[in-house]
Amino acid sequence: MLLLGAHMSIAGGLEKAFSRGEEVGCTAMQIFTKNASQWRAKALSVEDIQAFKQAWDKSPIGPVVAHDSYLINLAAPEDDKWQKAMTAFLDEMTRCAALGIADLVMHPGAHTGSGEEAGLQRISEALRRILDQAPAGVRILLENTAGQGTYLGGSFEHLARIMESVGQERFGICFDTCHAFAAGYDLRDGERYERVMEAFDRTIGLQHLALFHLNDCKKGLGSHVDRHEHIGLGQIGEEGFRALMQDRRIASIPKILETPKGDDNEWDLRNLALLRELAGEE
Repeated sequence: MLLLGAHMSIAGGLEKAFSRGEEVGCTAMQIFTKNASQWRAKALSVEDIQAFKQAWDKSPIGPVVAHDSYLINLAAPEDDKWQKAMTAFLDEMTRCAALGIADLVMHPGAHTGSGEEAGLQRISEALRRILDQAPAGVRILLENTAGQGTYLGGSFEHLARIMESVGQERFGICFDTCHAFAAGYDLRDGERYERVMEAFDRTIGLQHLALFHLNDCKKGLGSHVDRHEHIGLGQIGEEGFRALMQDRRIASIPKILETPKGDDNEWDLRNLALLRELAGEE
């Protein structure tokens, strides 16, 4: 079965994400486990956890992944911000463990002026400290970025450096198509898509791919501007997504939309239908 879905809201309770996902035909789903725009969150209660797990048990949705808060910056050069980010990320991992969510997606971070090398070292050290305390059973998915501003992770080499420095066994990769294209990796047709996958395999290894964020890109190749567009309506276009959706090497990997939903989930329904068509399902 094609594991395909979208990021779903947890408004009104974590368990509500399942009914929302089912409405648009998700077979996989991504959520936040807390308000992503706030540092602090109420601890998960026994009732919260039970409601989430019961909804998941009853749902046709398979894999559920979480995304951490966008506030977290493990590359922060200032010690107080760095400590705050580590505490917040450890809490994210703890929440995932309590809910039974096995994968947590994160953006590596921004060096904010300290420099690329210092930023990568800062991220690696933060992750080593976090993993010393983190609950077992939660894998960190490093997400490639558009390389906007001082954000790290725009190159496959950055992700490989972090994994090698910390130890690969607790990591996977979340490959965001919009971010990759904006960072300069051309995905516009089958031939160019294959060259990008070959570069990924050489640098990181296809065996580390754990999740895809399927987003078209509003801006041009190498723009370093992170602006998601609906599938086929951006600069990547349908042929690039056709190549990805028909790549048998990654057929079993969950693929998640992060595009605007529109009224009554109109765009989730359209994007998911198009992706299934490109995969040859419909």
